Amino acid sequence: MKDWKDIVIDDPALWPQDLIVPLEPAHIDDRGEIQNLVNFPVKNISLITSKKGAVRSNHYHQTDWHYMYILSGQADYYYRPTGSNEEPEKIVLKKGDMVFTRPMEDHATVFTEDTVLLAMSRNPRDQKSYESDVKRTVLVEPASVLVG
Repeated sequence: MKDWKDIVIDDPALWPQDLIVPLEPAHIDDRGEIQNLVNFPVKNISLITSKKGAVRSNHYHQTDWHYMYILSGQADYYYRPTGSNEEPEKIVLKKGDMVFTRPMEDHATVFTEDTVLLAMSRNPRDQKSYESDVKRTVLVEPASVLVG
């Protein structure tokens, strides 16, 4: 059998059409609630904590895509097509929001509050696989972020 890390699991036609991913209605009963996030094959789910003022990403992925679901906190998410000289667009992500990042999309996340999120990705996130796919860029200069 092929190494599972090399199996291609997606078709771009099945990706969300919008940057912010609308969630299906939650299943709610007297026991509580189940909110489905991603009904699509992924190879990694990461729990990421970030401190207020932290800048993450500042890169793009050649083949990887990922969903990010905000469990708590808030962040500014910047994005633009890779190779573009346009100013990046910005959206504010808050608890309960989910964003989808496509391959070849520059992106950076500035955490405006202490934040916990889930990242669910196409590619495995062992260091070798990750580094072979990611290309660093500076969409947001970390020194320009004001913490306060």
